[in-house]
Amino acid sequence: MRTLRDLFAVRTRELPSPVAPGSPAVEAIGLSVRLGQRQVLDSIGLTAHAGEVVALVGPNGAGKSTLLAALAADLPAGSGEVRIDGRPAGAWSAPELALRRSVLPQSAALSFPFPVEDVVRMGRAPWAGTEREDEDDAAVAAAMAATEVTRFAGRPFSALSGGEKARVALARVLAQRAPLMLLDEPTAALDLRHQELVLRICRDRAAAGDAVVVVLHDLGLAAAYADRAAVLHEGRIAELGPPDEVFSGELLGEVYRQPVEVFPHPCTGRPLIVPVRGA
Repeated sequence: MRTLRDLFAVRTRELPSPVAPGSPAVEAIGLSVRLGQRQVLDSIGLTAHAGEVVALVGPNGAGKSTLLAALAADLPAGSGEVRIDGRPAGAWSAPELALRRSVLPQSAALSFPFPVEDVVRMGRAPWAGTEREDEDDAAVAAAMAATEVTRFAGRPFSALSGGEKARVALARVLAQRAPLMLLDEPTAALDLRHQELVLRICRDRAAAGDAVVVVLHDLGLAAAYADRAAVLHEGRIAELGPPDEVFSGELLGEVYRQPVEVFPHPCTGRPLIVPVRGA
């Protein structure tokens, strides 16, 4: 039976070149996606650059996860185009694509009780048979340390709590060491400390030159950590820019159908978003 390493051990694949700071890592150009009879995304234009964190925010059903899946080339475009590392996403083979982008889905499920360390090591499969294969042990150890899962490296993944599974899944993505990270609600199952940890990791990866696109429901986290935020509304990008420019009470109130107050944090100046509540 072929293993994951066998699947990716294709020596003729093109390895990624170093990415210049500020260059496009992924681009959506006139991107539209239909799921069944529903138009989920309509004429999306979005670019994530090397060295930045882009947050996708918006209410349930706005198209955030669909957009992330399309950017990952896991979901075909109905019209328009997605480009990764300067080429149409379809021009890359599956192993070459895995060298250029890593994806964290909303839920992490495995059918077999693999030990945590083995789950994280799965992120290294794309590099099998390349000159960077010898980085596997260091990459796995660093990813586990960053996500604070080293202490239960030998435990079965199935025995972990939801938050622990989420951190192990993120460690797998980090171990992959792709220059584009696409994360779908990575903080949903986490406590306050680990929510902050995950977004600090996103900032660290951007500082190291990676591009990070992250779906977030917590507008405060998006405001604190993202370089730019795309506010999705009914399948379109309503606003795109730095959070302190696009997170206005008027826009967010309209998009979320909930009155909010937006005011600057007393220390950082970053926007704080608070729902307007009754007395």
